[in-house]
Amino acid sequence: MSHGVRIFRVDNPHTKPIWLWDRLIASINADNSDVIFLAEAFTSRPMMQALAEVGFQQSYTYFTWRNSKQELEEYGNEIAGPAAAYMRPNFFTNTPDILHSYLQHGGPGAFAIRAVLASTLSPTYGIYSGFELYEHVALHPGSEEYLDTEKFQYRPRDWDAAINQGRSLAPLLTLINKIRREHKALQDLRSLYFHQCDNPNIIAFSKQDGDDTVLVVCTLDPHHTQEATVWWNLAAIGLDPQSLFIAHDLVTDTTWTWGQSTYVLLTPWEQVAHIVHVRQ
Repeated sequence: MSHGVRIFRVDNPHTKPIWLWDRLIASINADNSDVIFLAEAFTSRPMMQALAEVGFQQSYTYFTWRNSKQELEEYGNEIAGPAAAYMRPNFFTNTPDILHSYLQHGGPGAFAIRAVLASTLSPTYGIYSGFELYEHVALHPGSEEYLDTEKFQYRPRDWDAAINQGRSLAPLLTLINKIRREHKALQDLRSLYFHQCDNPNIIAFSKQDGDDTVLVVCTLDPHHTQEATVWWNLAAIGLDPQSLFIAHDLVTDTTWTWGQSTYVLLTPWEQVAHIVHVRQ
């Protein structure tokens, strides 16, 4: 901390006594309230929740392994439920140890999809270096470990060249982070609400904070164009069920008039999601 470090990732805290973290975090935060501890613990739900309850300000999650619509909705409702009172999830798309098969085989579209989902479902998200460059080669078939892992070698990367050559996700990540800064709704967790959609390959949800409402529609298919009709529960976001509203797409800066049902078409090589600000 004397060197200015204020965020600490604690490796496998579940292998140590809970009381240790209770005392340690409390004693440090007593004089340094801005210091944050992230629990790097992929373990049982009770243990992950216990670590959060004794003071870890951020927690690893199962998001990395939640890829289908059902999995995402069930997990989203879980983390936005009662546990949200004490557990602050950090949705990592990948880690130094985890390269999910979805990213290994999904191409650039998969990286864009996971970035959108991580950054809009959770107030806090993270990526491991190389995600922006679509690094996706596993150690061997069936493995979730990177072939050229930085755990064993130095990995210089030419970020600027990748952007200039159009093989970088950095522009989308920059835009997403701008949207997150400007919209309080995306900084909230408990308001997460999933809406009905007639395509299992498209997910739709909303978030609210005061008068700021954001709708997200995202494809889950990194290979094919998908279309769907989304039925927005307008009452759930404070609108008259029969009303129309102005939908401002924050990704493309396009504006439409939407109502209770909306037709969407999403392509993984062009636009994987609509991130929409609701105007009345």
